Amino acid sequence: MQRETFDKLFSVAGKNVLITGASQGIGFMLAGGFLAAGARVTITGRKADALDAACTQLKALGDVHGIVSDMGTTEGIDAIVNDLGQRGGKLHVLVNNAGITWGAPFDTFPEKAWSKVMSVNVQGPFMLVQRLMPYLTATASAEDPARVINIGSVYATVTHVMQAYSYAASKAAIQQITRILARELAPQHVLVNAIAPGLFHTKMTHFAMSDPTSREQIMDGIPLRRGGSAEDITGLAVMLSSRAGAYITGSIIHLDGGLIVNH
Repeated sequence: MQRETFDKLFSVAGKNVLITGASQGIGFMLAGGFLAAGARVTITGRKADALDAACTQLKALGDVHGIVSDMGTTEGIDAIVNDLGQRGGKLHVLVNNAGITWGAPFDTFPEKAWSKVMSVNVQGPFMLVQRLMPYLTATASAEDPARVINIGSVYATVTHVMQAYSYAASKAAIQQITRILARELAPQHVLVNAIAPGLFHTKMTHFAMSDPTSREQIMDGIPLRRGGSAEDITGLAVMLSSRAGAYITGSIIHLDGGLIVNH
């Protein structure tokens, strides 16, 4: 294989990428990675001020655009679909990253923790794929399919979920939907995969990582003895979105430093 051919193998330059829930955390990491790789990136977030701040930081890396959107509402989905439509209606990569969690003891775990978490983490991503199919198929071909990457979690598999019952169930659901949609959408040249991260230091995990005792207990369960980095998550996502990932669909890829093999 020639050097030029190898470089193209992992290229996402010029692709239109949408990442939901990217004002912070893993979504923000992914946005920076795709921009650095030459993609045009659209990010969404619920809070306008946080979204604006993220876009300001990311603009140093490339072409980024923000959409205020709550993935748990029909209006939020409409905002994304309408905005992309007004800007050409073509999408190469959709990353369903937006998600929320809810922790509470089993005896007092509230009913609303189910409806809210499932609407954002499962229903929203499904509806967004459904609504954006015309934009995805507009760029898709057998040689270069469109991509959907759902962000799952090791919590979909392990049973020690730190009382985040609905979150764990939602991630198991989105990973099963990934498999179903992969089969459904393959004839239209749309690949659907999921990344199941383990520990990444984000706002969602700060409470555990900031306590030395808790942090040590967590690290004891990770064979590689560290959390994930921006390079780890973006490297995998870019690979899945490039020619190198054009024969992968329906896969759940654990990105967890080996945590899953300890369970």
